[in-house]
Amino acid sequence: MVRFLILFVLIQAVLFGAQLTPWGQEYFVIPWTNGLAHFCAQLVALFDSGAEATGKILRSTSNGFAVSIEAGCNGVEATLVLIAAIFAFPATWKQKLWGFGLGFIAVQGLNVVRIISLFYLGQWNMTAFEWAHLYIWQALIMLDVLIVWLIWVRRIHRATPHEPPSPPSGDGGVAMHPA
Repeated sequence: MVRFLILFVLIQAVLFGAQLTPWGQEYFVIPWTNGLAHFCAQLVALFDSGAEATGKILRSTSNGFAVSIEAGCNGVEATLVLIAAIFAFPATWKQKLWGFGLGFIAVQGLNVVRIISLFYLGQWNMTAFEWAHLYIWQALIMLDVLIVWLIWVRRIHRATPHEPPSPPSGDGGVAMHPA
C-alpha cells in the first residue's frame, strides 16, 4: 500500500508538472482543449445546427451564449489522476494499458456530456449553470475516476491467479513436533 501511494503521488507530480510546462500546454493541453470544443460542437450539430466552436469556445449561433473550456474542465487533470492510479497499482503492463484505454474513454465521455449539458444549462438558467458547473460536475468527474479505477482493480484482481489455499493438516491446526 505504501509503495502504491508513493508511486501514485510521484506519477501525479511528474504528469501534472509536465502538463503545466509551456511545451505541455502548447503541444498537448491547448490542442486537446480546442479539439474537445470542436468535437462537442460536432455532436451538438447532430441535433442542433446552432452551435459552433472557435478554439476552446463552444458557442450558440442562435443566442450568443458560449462556454469556454478551461483548465480543470477539459478532463486532462481527471485523466492524469486516473493514469497515476492505474500505473502505480501492481498489475501487468497489458492490464494497465487496457485499464488506461477504457478509463480514458469513460472519463472523456462523461466530460463531453458535462460540457454539452453545461452549454444548454447556461442558455436556460445561469444560476443553475454555475451551481452545476462548480459543484455537481466537479464531483461527478472525480467520482467517475474513482469508480473506473475501482472497477479496473476489481477486474484485474479476478483475472490474476491466486495461490490455492493450503490443505488442512488434519490435526485441528495444531503443529505436531516429534519429541
